Amino acid sequence: MKTHTETLFRPFPFGSTTLWNRIVMAPMTRSHSPGGVTTPEVAAYYRKRAEGGAALIITEGTVVDCPGSNGYPAVPRIYGDDALDGWRQVIEEVHHAGSAIIPQLWHVGSVRQPGMEPDPSMGGFGPSPILHPTHGEGGTPPTALGSGDIEGVIEAFAQGAVNARSVGFDGVEIHGAHGYLVDQFLWEKTNERTDHYGGSPENRLRFATEIVAAVRAAVGADFPIVFRFSQWKMGDYRAKLVQDPQELEALLTPLTEAGVDVFHASTRKYWKPEFKDSNLNLAGWTRKITGCPTITVGSVGLDSDFLGAFMGNGAGPMSIENLIERLERDEFDLVAVGRALITDPQWPTKVQQGHFDDIKPFNPEALATL
Repeated sequence: MKTHTETLFRPFPFGSTTLWNRIVMAPMTRSHSPGGVTTPEVAAYYRKRAEGGAALIITEGTVVDCPGSNGYPAVPRIYGDDALDGWRQVIEEVHHAGSAIIPQLWHVGSVRQPGMEPDPSMGGFGPSPILHPTHGEGGTPPTALGSGDIEGVIEAFAQGAVNARSVGFDGVEIHGAHGYLVDQFLWEKTNERTDHYGGSPENRLRFATEIVAAVRAAVGADFPIVFRFSQWKMGDYRAKLVQDPQELEALLTPLTEAGVDVFHASTRKYWKPEFKDSNLNLAGWTRKITGCPTITVGSVGLDSDFLGAFMGNGAGPMSIENLIERLERDEFDLVAVGRALITDPQWPTKVQQGHFDDIKPFNPEALATL
């Protein structure tokens, strides 16, 4: 596999810093932070990927300070002195290795079920009392958020961003993808509200834009805000928020106006066209519509998508020639890599040096390190 990779290793401005290449470590939930506090092992994990050449690290989902934000064991939080002290160590390690790092601010919404930590008595919250598709016929429907609850969630995201800036992060990512809370408001299947947060696409978008605007007001103009979104959802991989470029523009323009700097367009396979009559992927269309920098993601460097990994299947290395060609055409600006960096933290360095034959195939057992 012979590929010219210079384009992937051009610098890119990001807030007050400059990324030395275009490779981003994608956010991946790990459940390795007992009590919501990152450990020295977590710091070493991220530093290792920075040393391997990922210029920007996006952390695993990091929950904000409001009821029901958490839905998985031992995920980190972005509030509390103990958690913030843990993040300071992570940031120091990553910065020492020469990379930038941002947290992914997260609220799981109706994915949460009673019995989950930190308060097992608490169930989930969502825009409407609709059971999340991941729970099938079983499970407990969420409690619909009232207007006061919504204000509290928005404030929690803003405070999370303030906390992130205070401990030295280089920006923040708002998790608006994959069927979690922000996406639940966007998606008509989980949002059946009749107030100004539901009904029309414009109303369903309001919650997301208010979060972005609140974060922007809280951190100022020079702190990058990344917004991750997706068409697909957990439990419904064929879901569509938008059907065509016009609907995508209606989704993205208000988010841009609210303060998003970079869009992270999550797809399962980056090379798949998003709409007919064009080879542009979701990140490409996003960049064309908004003019904002975009991050593409989805099975970069691997020959199967992430679903196979969770079914116990491995994945072999795949040429990135198509990726490089798209990057050279300025279809997108940055490239997020997930599973390839789990098995082989040196993936960026090996790509830069042309040592493609030395890249390790993805082994599902590596998910244990997540």
